Amino acid sequence: MLPACIMSTASSMRRSKAFNLANMLTYGRLVAVPAVVGLLFWPEDHWSRWAALAVFAIAGITDYLDGYVARAYAQQSALGRMLDPIADKLLVAACLLMLVADKTIQSWSLWAAIVILCREILVSGLREFLAELKVGVPVSRVAKWKTTAQLVAVGFLIAGPAGETVLPGTVLIGTILLWVSAILTIYTGWDYLKTGIHHMIDEG
Repeated sequence: MLPACIMSTASSMRRSKAFNLANMLTYGRLVAVPAVVGLLFWPEDHWSRWAALAVFAIAGITDYLDGYVARAYAQQSALGRMLDPIADKLLVAACLLMLVADKTIQSWSLWAAIVILCREILVSGLREFLAELKVGVPVSRVAKWKTTAQLVAVGFLIAGPAGETVLPGTVLIGTILLWVSAILTIYTGWDYLKTGIHHMIDEG
């Protein structure tokens, strides 16, 4: 057996990685999910929408900061790589569901939300399959644009009627950006699907 001092050091290192700055930013994004959802339960109250937008915006900023911090300060970890995409998907999916519920997203725009949600489920399944084969799929520049378009679109839609009092056309801008992100979502999802099908054929 390993000496107790070595085991204690290893355990301490694991704890320090779990609670490094990059991972703490990711945890904050996870905490933001119920906070934004809770605030959107009062969609008619403008203060609630502004508060939800503030929390969402801070969470969106941490999406870029955690990756930068992890690279700049060598804080990459398996836990961070696992939680980072999960936090993003939970935040966007939860907000889309709440915006559909309060009818900010409605009619044909529901299809844009459905496409985005279905793509995230598809990509999550493909990532799990490819991970078992030890195949990595790098994040493309288009995928980063897609994420940015999604976050900005959802931000405008969260502001909704409250935003209309400051910037007329807020909901329209958000809806247009939602469709743009849905189109980019299909494009990037197809890249993942092609890679998955290729390896399925090879494995079969």
